Amino acid sequence: MATPVLDKADSAPEPGFADSPYITVTFRIRRFNPEVSAEAFWDDFQVEIDPKERVLDALHKIKWELDGSLTFRRSCAHGICGSDAMRINGKNRLACKTLIKDLNPAKPITVEAIKGLTVLKDLVVDMDPFFQAYRDVMPFLITKDTNEPTRERLQTAEDRERFDDTTKCILCAACTSSCPVFWNDGQYFGPAAIVNAHRFIFDSRDEAGEQRLEILNDRDGVWRCRTTFNCTDACPRGIEITKAIQEVKRALITRRY
Repeated sequence: MATPVLDKADSAPEPGFADSPYITVTFRIRRFNPEVSAEAFWDDFQVEIDPKERVLDALHKIKWELDGSLTFRRSCAHGICGSDAMRINGKNRLACKTLIKDLNPAKPITVEAIKGLTVLKDLVVDMDPFFQAYRDVMPFLITKDTNEPTRERLQTAEDRERFDDTTKCILCAACTSSCPVFWNDGQYFGPAAIVNAHRFIFDSRDEAGEQRLEILNDRDGVWRCRTTFNCTDACPRGIEITKAIQEVKRALITRRY
């Protein structure tokens, strides 16, 4: 039996199919290494990359192939851990969720550390003040019952819906580091801490709402918010942060939550 032969006309690639999908993109990264210099500087890298890939892929390519000293945080690479928050083209974003094609790759793409927190090296900032504010609002369930419950603490779907939006926070600090009040005064709790307080203040199973409200009633609490909506715009999870802050303010005034 004769072996079938693919006709040459049928095997010819479609027009443009053989063309490389890669383009050359300039990444302008703000570098800082305190062991070398007290001054930060901009460093340009030319990267051959598919524009459908993410900024995180480009950073990996730069670190692995061009400059191994480039320093940044990343973990899951799927928008869940929140560790790769940075300023990309002047906006707070997650590098793992930002596609290069959405950034006008014909022009240099700028990448720098988020604002308001001390830069340790390149794109890595000191997150300790951010997490201290988070700890200060007691982001865990508190009940008056000191004994282990004998059954599950039940909650209706309606009660869960009340605070569902603020359970989405991944502690990336994109919202807090986009806040001009936080830039000017690092003592401000910041949007992320207030969001995580909201998550428990409005939880029907929790019994420490008053205590958290008093913490946020402090001079560095919710009243510092100027409602600029920067935090809501920056949130990679789409949380209505400004709305949550306003609900906490209302609860402080009315003591109803």
